[in-house]
Amino acid sequence: MNVPKSEWPSSLDDKELEELDTYLRTHGNEGDLMLDGVHGLLSAVAVGPLEVKPEEWLHEVLHDAFEDEDQGNRVLALLAKLNDSVTAELDVDAYEPILGEVDTEEGPMLSAAGWCEGFSRGIDMRASLWEARLAEDPELMQLLGPIMALAVDEGVLQADAEFERLTDEEYDECLGQLPAVLRAVGDYWQENAPTEAELAAMAQPRREGEEHPPRQRAGHWVH
Repeated sequence: MNVPKSEWPSSLDDKELEELDTYLRTHGNEGDLMLDGVHGLLSAVAVGPLEVKPEEWLHEVLHDAFEDEDQGNRVLALLAKLNDSVTAELDVDAYEPILGEVDTEEGPMLSAAGWCEGFSRGIDMRASLWEARLAEDPELMQLLGPIMALAVDEGVLQADAEFERLTDEEYDECLGQLPAVLRAVGDYWQENAPTEAELAAMAQPRREGEEHPPRQRAGHWVH
């Protein structure tokens, strides 16, 4: 559905994005999600197989106590608005991923590393459902292809086999496909809801020694 830009849903403006980015960087520790990672996580949650309530994903984003009530209310309001905007933007074909920016010899370059890291953590929140379906339905893996390619290229995920790095053109092509990929994955889960067996397996504890895949992050947010 193509909706005129004047009718796009209310998303965070540049000032609000800067405010949230500053808070996350000021209070973040090594391994914590920055703004691009939070957007990736919320994107995975939005198109995933089962609802993830805010009280669940907030634990992946906020780790320090707020300095005061006003600050807490403001940060939570910005995160709620960011969360709501993901689904709303996907519904009207207005979604744009929030990406990082890294310095290279050629100058600043967009990086999907943080977004992919967040998306991976969003999958981890319903890991058993994703893993079970990916193991038995190649369609879902195919739909996720561009995201997986970016994640492997950035070192966010480890691949079983060695892959050649994406060319700049291939990287940009994968980035351009992200909105369509998310819509397709969301449609997939709506049309192929988790089975009773998959839901029962979700209650099982994570396997001993199983860890998050290695991730990396650098740079500043860019929308």
